[in-house]
Amino acid sequence: MPHRTAFFISDGTGITAETFAKAILAQFEIDPKRVRMPFIDSPDKAWQAVRQINHAAEVDGKRPLVFTTVVNMEVLAVLRAECKGMLIDMFGTFISPLEEELGMKSNHRVGRFSDVSKSQEYHDRIEAINFTLDHDDGQTNEDLEKSDVILVGVSRSGKTPTSLYLAMQFGLKASNYPLIPEDFERRTLPPALVPFKKKLFGLTIDPARLSEIRNERRPNSRYASLENCRYEVAEAEAMMRRAGIRTLSTTTKSIEEIATIIRQDLNLQ
Repeated sequence: MPHRTAFFISDGTGITAETFAKAILAQFEIDPKRVRMPFIDSPDKAWQAVRQINHAAEVDGKRPLVFTTVVNMEVLAVLRAECKGMLIDMFGTFISPLEEELGMKSNHRVGRFSDVSKSQEYHDRIEAINFTLDHDDGQTNEDLEKSDVILVGVSRSGKTPTSLYLAMQFGLKASNYPLIPEDFERRTLPPALVPFKKKLFGLTIDPARLSEIRNERRPNSRYASLENCRYEVAEAEAMMRRAGIRTLSTTTKSIEEIATIIRQDLNLQ
């Protein structure tokens, strides 16, 4: 496959354009160079973007793929008329049919982060992120009852990134608690978690993969040895089974998949 460049252009942050485009490009055996161009909100900036797109067309010898969520019609007009890429107008594709179906015009609001100071959802999300950071890796037992979910599992099984994703994307207050050798010796959950069993969700992982991850952090240590990883995973899984906690293996799953399964299983809205 010849080298190609994909541009993600928006008069906002460009996050929507890039996320949508990545989902589409994942359907093809192609790995283009990716360029996000946010805040293209004037004709002058549109011309700058056009020059970069057209330069890529010359260098690659192929039309760049240009994904846009631009709502400014002046900017869009410049892109449509002047860029030498394949322009994919994501909003235009969906907004026009919706306007016709709903019998109303869209407000052409730039970006999902507009007027953020007035959004209760945004403030709830910030509060959830702060809560999740304070309750990472069992740092504190205070206010655990305010958690929407408490993730448990051995060290490096994916608890922290999953917790942060749940907080940042969905505004969920996610605590996480590591299972440590003392817990395995007692063969019971940490006492602080027992009152909140309905909020617990267990993450597990293949011992060989866990050993790889831990070796990146502490090479050639007992902590990272395959033997120790097998012991910890086996003990943690047995403990969670005895406690009746739902579990999920993170070995081959993305953070997005893990978070979706957790939300679905615990019915977290």
